Amino acid sequence: MDFYYYPISSPCRAVLMTAKAVGVELNKKLMSVFKGENLTPEFLKINPQHTIPTLVDNGFALWESRAIMIYLVEKYGKQDDPLYPSCPKKRALINQRLYFDCGTFYKAYSDYFYPQMKQNKPADPEQYKKIEAALEMFNTFLSNSKYAAGDNLTLADLALLASVSTMDVYDIDVNKYENVARWYALVKETAPGADENWAGCLERKEFFKNMKK
Repeated sequence: MDFYYYPISSPCRAVLMTAKAVGVELNKKLMSVFKGENLTPEFLKINPQHTIPTLVDNGFALWESRAIMIYLVEKYGKQDDPLYPSCPKKRALINQRLYFDCGTFYKAYSDYFYPQMKQNKPADPEQYKKIEAALEMFNTFLSNSKYAAGDNLTLADLALLASVSTMDVYDIDVNKYENVARWYALVKETAPGADENWAGCLERKEFFKNMKK
């Protein structure tokens, strides 16, 4: 199973943790979008959207990290896997958290940091407020549950761990949000592949530091 990825990418790291959780061995193919390696004719045939992560499983190509995560569990996970259980209500809650991560949480981070990293623009305090608002919302979500979508580790935790750890490595103080801090400490210890995720965060920080130089 070929996996096109870059470890500095949070979505890529979320998929890596999912694969670890279900016991799937990925044939990792390192790909740098900064060098245009995703724009070759060969890769465009696989993924016309030319994004990473991209998975190719016996000829079946799939991109968008959260879609890949769900696919891996549904095809290779246990029956009624707690990562993405069959109960419609439990799945709906996990999906809501995944969409929150994609459309609100990680987006707030991206809108704040990417202009600084890629265009050398000054930090925008208004965009930073959106990160704080997203963390406050996540803190509220966690007020009545041990994990992001209930009392068990799910795909929601893996996606959100990739996002929160990326914020953490850039010194956003997630510890001032009590429930987020408690959850973060827990998933760093219990999520499969958490060490590899953190290594990717450190690599990301170093990469963009050198890029700005």
